[in-house]
Amino acid sequence: MSQDAYRSRTPLLLGLGLVLLTCAVYQPVQTHPFISFDDSLYVTGNRHVQQGLSWGGFLWAWQANVASNWHPLTLLSHMLDVELYGMNARGHHVTSLLFHLANVWLLFEAVRRMTGRTAAAAFVAAVFGVHPTHVESVAWIAERKDVLSGFFFLLTLLAWHRFVREPTPRRYAAAAVLFACGLLSKPMLVTLPCVLLLLDVWPLGRLRLGEIRSVRDLRGSLRPLLVEKVPFFLLAAASSAIALFTQQGSLASLVAVPFARRVANALVSYLAYVEKTVWPLDLAVFYPLPASIPLWKGAAAAVFLAVLTGLAIWRLRRHPFLAVGWFWFLGMLVPVIGLVQVGRQAMADRYTYLPSIGLSLLVTWGALALVGERRRLRQVLAGVAVVAVGLLAVAARAQVHTWKDSLTLFRHALAVTEGNYVAHLNVAIALSRLEGDAQAELEAVQHFKEVLRLQPHLPEGHSALATALQKWGKPAEALPHAQRAVSLRPKRGRLRLTLATILGDLGRREEAIAELRKAVELTPALADAWYGLGALLQQEGRTDEALVAYSKALEANPGLDALYAPAATLVARKGDLVTAARLYEEAIRRKPTASAHFNLAITLERLGKPAEASRHYRQALLLDPTLEAARRRLGELR
Repeated sequence: MSQDAYRSRTPLLLGLGLVLLTCAVYQPVQTHPFISFDDSLYVTGNRHVQQGLSWGGFLWAWQANVASNWHPLTLLSHMLDVELYGMNARGHHVTSLLFHLANVWLLFEAVRRMTGRTAAAAFVAAVFGVHPTHVESVAWIAERKDVLSGFFFLLTLLAWHRFVREPTPRRYAAAAVLFACGLLSKPMLVTLPCVLLLLDVWPLGRLRLGEIRSVRDLRGSLRPLLVEKVPFFLLAAASSAIALFTQQGSLASLVAVPFARRVANALVSYLAYVEKTVWPLDLAVFYPLPASIPLWKGAAAAVFLAVLTGLAIWRLRRHPFLAVGWFWFLGMLVPVIGLVQVGRQAMADRYTYLPSIGLSLLVTWGALALVGERRRLRQVLAGVAVVAVGLLAVAARAQVHTWKDSLTLFRHALAVTEGNYVAHLNVAIALSRLEGDAQAELEAVQHFKEVLRLQPHLPEGHSALATALQKWGKPAEALPHAQRAVSLRPKRGRLRLTLATILGDLGRREEAIAELRKAVELTPALADAWYGLGALLQQEGRTDEALVAYSKALEANPGLDALYAPAATLVARKGDLVTAARLYEEAIRRKPTASAHFNLAITLERLGKPAEASRHYRQALLLDPTLEAARRRLGELR
């Protein structure tokens, strides 16, 4: 092979190597199940997503607010996964991993094409591919929005580079459409127009700093670059407005989190992100927002950030990559740095998925500038780069294993953080779901107590403990916690559903019915509440009201398997045997039981279909040989 041919294949070989390395690091994720943290919001508990791709689902995705976010393309990607793999978590993980692998390649190509430095681009892409802080974005199915938005972000950069090289309306439109797709995947991409401006400084060199001698020169050079990006800024502004609107229910008030505390947390978080990028240890799925931040800590972080920012600006003309990388990092984190506080976290590893690229560019080109053209130093630098990537890969592989299930994930979070009530709560819930394990029950109680010690006014903590106590056959102990949860958050329908279920177990049906009516009034789409209401009304002999509740439950969630058999029984009592038979058949299709086959057989007898009735009596006996009523009816039909 000639030298030229080898060089022409080098990018392809390097790209394949990067993909294989990243794939090797993440290979274990394919065996991981869904986890209990947010995966239910996006997949396992989302009835629209569980139905796969459909016209109705497509329309829903464009108007849905899931986890206080509007990201229709992300929801459609989950629907496509269900269409392809059903509820097999392996397929969902594979899709997320494929997007990440694609992103590694796209980043390599984008940096290589813009800078002309193949080896340096490979290092940046390798760090991106195997950095431990990115495990959260890849291994967490609920974070599909990270890898999907990253895919469109990097495609936008490549499309923009093509436009800069040869400006045409088609190429411009392609970049704008890809950017819009990124925003429809995750609104954090609103800072992309600013990234494009940074790229104009370096490496594209469209803003020639050496030719700028005055403010007037700067204005003249900046104006055309800003004007061409106006549509991008408008898209970003629209996405920001939508994001603020959809997050209204999750925004912390200034009373709950004062602005001074937000600023201090933002400064400390910036410093922590730098630290975890350089030295990625003690990574957790959740970092609790501290009750207070010492003044010295916020001041020290501010000084550190100010010094680095000052150095980047000071070296702007000679080493523009320092400022570009640093402001890429700072700027892309602005939407999630906590000045607008959404949720209860102080920071999150997943937020560094794209911003950390800026730090990689800064370090890589800074090191190249430091060694210059000295061959021996370049060889040493190459060796250091290989070792660094290897160490990151080992650390990332270890981090992947912490995501193997919910219990492992949150136990790890407890081991590396302090005061983490979210981790305690999720460990408690996971332990409470283990059947017949007395030791797990005792441990779960201890974690629940720790949650309520750290956050005594957390409604989810009281409700989860109530659910666990009810499961363990202690409804009387569960009741005060369920009532406390409702008193803390009276307008949350699901908390009232938990309270109603416990009241029902205690025989207080009328109180349970009242709570369920309030629950469905607050949350009309809460199918479980409608179903529970129907079941209690049926027990009370209020058939007409029960039928209405069951029909509402069916409207809210046609996939609620347990609903069809009791609804069929009520319909049969009303005399509509054809509809009852259809509902029993659907109940059997979803979950065959002896009672469903038996009741369908009786209904078919009444409809004058003895042959079909006999078949279902036999099916009932196969499932439950002790069902003497079915044996007797079958004998009479013969």
